[in-house]
Amino acid sequence: MWADSTEALEPLELESRTRVLDVGCGSGELTRVLTQECPGTVIGCDVDRALLEHARTASTAAERPLEVVRGDATRLPFADDSFDLVVCQALLINLPDPVTALTEFARVSSGLVAAVEPDNSAVTVESTIPRESVLEARARRAYLEGIETDVTLGADARSRFTEAGLEVVASERYDHDRTIGPPYGECAMIDARRKATGAGLADDRATMLEGPLTGEEYDALRGQWRALGRDVIEQMQAGEYERTETVPFFVTVGSV
Repeated sequence: MWADSTEALEPLELESRTRVLDVGCGSGELTRVLTQECPGTVIGCDVDRALLEHARTASTAAERPLEVVRGDATRLPFADDSFDLVVCQALLINLPDPVTALTEFARVSSGLVAAVEPDNSAVTVESTIPRESVLEARARRAYLEGIETDVTLGADARSRFTEAGLEVVASERYDHDRTIGPPYGECAMIDARRKATGAGLADDRATMLEGPLTGEEYDALRGQWRALGRDVIEQMQAGEYERTETVPFFVTVGSV
């Protein structure tokens, strides 16, 4: 997401930060960007030991080594006011109680709290296979109707910040385009195979069936999804397949 530009991070005033915490850092993608942009100390925090180990070992020789700590977003292992910026990316959408997490972020921050969160209900897809955007929208709607957390939270993050006692100082939308086109990389080929086998929908079957989607409707959708995957592979073999998925992210910044 940050390969082309870090413009969306400008409200975080990284150049003036002395201690930054990246909560839910996962394998450290945002942590690396923060480390590059901020002259101070940057710490990544996640509950998953395997992801932390990946974050710790994936840095190149030219990068500053990442400092990571294991911890739960709602019970951070840090004292009050330990940082002057606490940030997360695509974390709040996965939490059952994002306000509790934001309140905890505010506890350990003496300055700003920031969240980079998507609105997954507003994702759009353009493809050289016209029906792909229609099927993607149907699958996404079924998933949104079955998921327990608010994966559309990005657009409404301001209200969650206010509930947590934070004063919102900035909230901007940034559209992130994920593009596939020739020459096709390994990730694009994996995505195509997952469509053709139906593996992508199979991963989300239980969630989809938590909503109003019936088992018969799911099976029909998966059949259409697999047919779409075969068409994707055919177009890729001809060097004709192109796809752009646009994910709207909202960068919301609050003052403690």
